[in-house]
Amino acid sequence: MSEPFHQHIVPLPQAKAADILVAYQISFEFYAEVQYREAFDDYCQRHQRLAKQHQQELATMQNDVNLYGWFLGRRGKA
Repeated sequence: MSEPFHQHIVPLPQAKAADILVAYQISFEFYAEVQYREAFDDYCQRHQRLAKQHQQELATMQNDVNLYGWFLGRRGKA
């Protein structure tokens, strides 16, 4: 008869605590860097959208009638 199954299992060597902590630290720093880059990319995209919106608003304002200048011009003539 063959030996029981549990006798054929070879235990894996245990990793040292320092190796586990180094792996954890590397993965933690990697994901922190990914998060930082994503946040910075979001910030840049928001800034670009806001700058484009401001340019459009400025172009619209430059085409508007200058009521303030019109009133000042009328006061000077009166």
